[in-house]
Amino acid sequence: MTVGDVTPMEKSTMRRVTWRIVPFLMICYLFAIIDRGNIGMASLQMNEDLGLSKAAFGFASSLFFVSYFLAEVPSNIAMERFGARLWIARIMITWGLLSAATSMVVGETSLYIMRFLLGAAEAGFFPGVLLYLSYWLPAAYRARLVAIFMVSIPAANFIGAPISGALLSMDGFLGLRGWHWIFILEGIPATLLGIACLFVLSDRPEHARWLSDEQRHWLAQRLATENAGKRMVEHTSFWQLARNPTIWAMALIYSGPSATSTTLSVWQPQLIKAFGGLTNFQTGVLSALPFGVASVLMVWWGRSSDKTGERRWHSAGPLLLIAASIVLTFATPALWPTLILLSAILVGAYSAKGPFWALSYEMLSPRTVAAGLAMIGATSNLIGGGLTVNIYGFVLEHTGSYSLALLPLACLNVVGAGLLLLLTRRVRGKGQ
Repeated sequence: MTVGDVTPMEKSTMRRVTWRIVPFLMICYLFAIIDRGNIGMASLQMNEDLGLSKAAFGFASSLFFVSYFLAEVPSNIAMERFGARLWIARIMITWGLLSAATSMVVGETSLYIMRFLLGAAEAGFFPGVLLYLSYWLPAAYRARLVAIFMVSIPAANFIGAPISGALLSMDGFLGLRGWHWIFILEGIPATLLGIACLFVLSDRPEHARWLSDEQRHWLAQRLATENAGKRMVEHTSFWQLARNPTIWAMALIYSGPSATSTTLSVWQPQLIKAFGGLTNFQTGVLSALPFGVASVLMVWWGRSSDKTGERRWHSAGPLLLIAASIVLTFATPALWPTLILLSAILVGAYSAKGPFWALSYEMLSPRTVAAGLAMIGATSNLIGGGLTVNIYGFVLEHTGSYSLALLPLACLNVVGAGLLLLLTRRVRGKGQ
């Protein structure tokens, strides 16, 4: 069924569902990404204050993803047990408090500890929201609405980088450094939004008093019909799922765009400022520009995927764009051409996300979607965040070349694109 062939009941139900949950979850995820990535702008002051080398900073940043990996699957399973409303609220309240508490670090060790705890606190939010959206969104709406939800990632950097740059100028206010204010003032909203979750979200459509009886019945019937179809992965045991090569292949595929967006969110401020002559605020504004471009184009790409029903090339094509753009950075040492290429890299990284997760929904059975989405997300974050953020810092420190530091990302995305095309070859005729 195409999006254009809709009944009045479908149109009214999906409009109400979309406006009720998607904007709120976008705001929640916006602050999750801000709190995860604000260490990049904070590093412009913090690294000198704490005496951090590039390698130590990269290691501290990567510890977030180690604990995220360890806690993500248990967190998603807990959400199924306790309900999305309560569990998403718990995640947000704890990560907001820990993000603010990062302002109290005094050296490498305390920074390592806080980043590890922050990753454990936030673990499960993104796959939990993907699982939650699967309770509400029929297949024909998923790529575009997941893409809209995930606009929060580039939007967080688009909004957060200039704000963080401005907060650095509060240096000395009440005796605190600017980077202290970044963590404090950007952590508090997450805790407040976590409390709001208890009042805004409903666990399932059948609990939604803000839908009419007819709307609840239509949505439940539509989702039940879709979930009755046979999927490619049909395991019921978590350990069976963990041994399934399709899950690991999908995790490796998603590692490319995940690694790219994470690495640039952490390192891009230092990359841009290295061109010289820029204030912290100017660095924040220029860092935001590529994310702003990516925010717009990823929504358009997700809508294109839903409109055509095509997932395969809508997922693989952006990965190849990332790799090609990284290779082209070797050809230009100037700031503005570099910004254009960084924009292309991030367009590829974020445009792939909506179609990829829509494809993932289609390849997992209803019984395995919670653990499956969490495993894909956790593993790709560990590879994409925990490993590549470190590799970038190591290569940059030893070569001084940001292009060489980005090159492993190009290789990872080429491998991911090839693996995705191979994995989906047998379903080419099924709209994927």
